[in-house]
Amino acid sequence: MISYGQHNFPGKLFVVEGTDGSGKSTQLALLYQWLKAEGYPVFFSEWNSSPLVKDTTKRAKKRHLFTPATFSLLHATDFADRTERDIIPPLKAGAIVLADRYIYTAFARDVARGCDRAWVRDVYSFAVKPTVAFFFRAPLDVAIDRIVSGRPNLKYYEAGMDVGWADDPEESFKIFQGRILEEYDRMVSEFGLTVIDASRSIERQQREMRLLISHHLNQTKWRGKSH
Repeated sequence: MISYGQHNFPGKLFVVEGTDGSGKSTQLALLYQWLKAEGYPVFFSEWNSSPLVKDTTKRAKKRHLFTPATFSLLHATDFADRTERDIIPPLKAGAIVLADRYIYTAFARDVARGCDRAWVRDVYSFAVKPTVAFFFRAPLDVAIDRIVSGRPNLKYYEAGMDVGWADDPEESFKIFQGRILEEYDRMVSEFGLTVIDASRSIERQQREMRLLISHHLNQTKWRGKSH
């Protein structure tokens, strides 16, 4: 299997990353609408959405069976399936793929749970290198408030309860998200993540994304564009 950074497809892969509550999904949805309106062929892939492991994941979560390593490997299986089915084919055809979370989510969450950084990176070494990876950096208190205020109950793994940092789900969630943010900050220079200030207005963030993406699209002659 081809290693990270060695793929050479005519399409473009744009991904969004960030802590829970950073607003990245909102920005990706706006970007999708804009690209479609401009006539580009656009495909979408979402983290942890492969039907291949959906039932297994659901059962294991319900019974609290995951360890950090098994959780990581199941997500990697999900990602491998989506890479081969949903990401590489459109890229080979010269289309645009938008991904709501990518390998950097695994690098942040799995390491926060205690997995070895080098091991996790090696597990995902088959991934396609994104054209641009946007990191929406929101102040931790703002991001946490968005999630906590919008959900009456935090889920067990979402809150990081499996690691045993705290008995209270909200407190555990705060610790978990803080450690995830630390990992994201480490990756900015390592992987060249493009940082977007998620405390700015939705409109300003979207303008920044479109400006950078337009630069990459203008470098390519798009056969699939309808106008």
